[in-house]
Amino acid sequence: MASKGTFRATWTRLQNRIAARRAAWARPATAFVSSPEPRTIGSFARGRQLTAGNFMFAGHLIQTPGTPIWDITPPNAAFAAEQQGFGWLDDLAAAGDAPARDAAQAWTQDWIARYGGGRGEGWTPDLTGRRVIRWINHAIFLLAGQDRAASDAFYRSLAQQTLFLGKRWQAASPGAPRFEALTGLIYAGIALEGMDGYTEAAARALGRECDALIGAEGHLVTRNPEELLEVFTLLTWAAEALGEAGIDAPSLTAATGRIAPTLRTLRHADGGLARFHGGGRGLEGRLDTALAACAVKGRRTDGLAMGYARLSGGRTSVIIDAAPPPSGAASAGAHASTMAFELTSGRRPLIVNCGSGASFGPDWRRAGRATPSHSTLVLDGASSARLGAPGAEAEWLTQAPRDVPVQMSRASDGVRFEGGHDGYVRRYGLTHARTIEMTFDGRGVAGEDMLLALSADDKRRFDAALDASGMTGVPYQIHFHLHPEVDANLDMGGAAVSLALRSGEIWVFRTDARAKITLEPSVYLEKSRIKPRSAKQIVLSGRALEYAGRIRWSLAKAQDTPISIRDLAQDAPYPETDGDHYE
Repeated sequence: MASKGTFRATWTRLQNRIAARRAAWARPATAFVSSPEPRTIGSFARGRQLTAGNFMFAGHLIQTPGTPIWDITPPNAAFAAEQQGFGWLDDLAAAGDAPARDAAQAWTQDWIARYGGGRGEGWTPDLTGRRVIRWINHAIFLLAGQDRAASDAFYRSLAQQTLFLGKRWQAASPGAPRFEALTGLIYAGIALEGMDGYTEAAARALGRECDALIGAEGHLVTRNPEELLEVFTLLTWAAEALGEAGIDAPSLTAATGRIAPTLRTLRHADGGLARFHGGGRGLEGRLDTALAACAVKGRRTDGLAMGYARLSGGRTSVIIDAAPPPSGAASAGAHASTMAFELTSGRRPLIVNCGSGASFGPDWRRAGRATPSHSTLVLDGASSARLGAPGAEAEWLTQAPRDVPVQMSRASDGVRFEGGHDGYVRRYGLTHARTIEMTFDGRGVAGEDMLLALSADDKRRFDAALDASGMTGVPYQIHFHLHPEVDANLDMGGAAVSLALRSGEIWVFRTDARAKITLEPSVYLEKSRIKPRSAKQIVLSGRALEYAGRIRWSLAKAQDTPISIRDLAQDAPYPETDGDHYE
């Protein structure tokens, strides 16, 4: 399998290179049909960082003032992809001052000189689509004050990249990469003189991709919320561009209509996305902008959204991974997170998952995917789904939960989630069942985790595991990872944990006497950081000795916490570069 995949990747690179060289030989004379309107959103702070010589891509910070971006040797392929995709152009445009404009223009012309002939790693369909979108969005910024030779080179390179996309978009991987390639082709077909022949064909192809890959409930098979946001954003851009050109795209409109309610369901009370299966919170402002552009309002109210359950009350939201993880190729970036949850109160995340460690290297990537990095129960230190061998071309999940029954209902004073999974049945004979209840006002959350040997075969497996432990029981830990900005302290002689948020809210965590409660180190993984952030986690630990056992726990706002808090505390200011964070 690995050799076949390697051959396919090599063949694809070769075909991309041939198509890029052929496109570069063409000399199309073109210009903009109309002045394009920017739709992408950048960061003023990151733009200023770039002009200061601080390059933060894919979790790597390279500080080299006065060095052009193309003189930097990429430390890995992910860094090179961010260079070549020109996403940083959004940030320079957001800064918008003379140094930012000078850098944007110089680096773009330098790219044309170095790589415009079809050379370099940037000639893949998805990166070319991403680059074309940015060049068209920020064309006025890039061409302001430029001479005729620079303008001609810019238009010629754009047209050559469009020809490449027209030949090679099908080589992009299904999903976000192919959506990116086709959206770039649509942009170019609409905006560039002489390229309109690509527009309707690309729109039809994008519509087919929507019909094939976006489920009836607005989901992706990867179950990655941030990837769904990226796809949704691309589709809204493409739909708006086609609408302005007077081209009907019913499949795109239908797809965005299916996705919007799902994204709203996966959105925490603070506006960020739930961090599951390799996804982060989403770029600041992107979710709001994309949802505002969609006419479909409201959340999903008919059960799960892309396999996630949501409880909300007052200013509190809980989002739970309540479905089997992705399988096969779709699981290459998936996490063993079944029954894990996140909780946000107002603008402040409280209970979180550690997140994706992909930007920090393969070891952190694997650690972030494991069950102990999520706020759920772990049996004997093992993940509920196994990861493929380290270094394998595709680290797919295996032996993952497949039976994940779920029920949502009303409780006496709130809402209730009940679910379970069989990820530990094969090894230990135990099913993990979890119940979470939230009061209507969002001030209280009560949970119960159960380990159950349900069938005769399950009981035999559990008996064998019990014998292997010397009759001391199968150890379990229930993890509650805390956001780094939560101040946690053991209280009441170790019987409770007080959790102080920067808003001034106080939450109290309690458990019954069945499990030992400890406060232990944790990490919070964000791709905007150059190293993991230190955090804490509450851990309940004990041993399973019977066919049925339960552990109860609760989270409640302290009685003296007001019903409504004016959360005026500012997020901690970040220096231009503090060796840890880049913003």
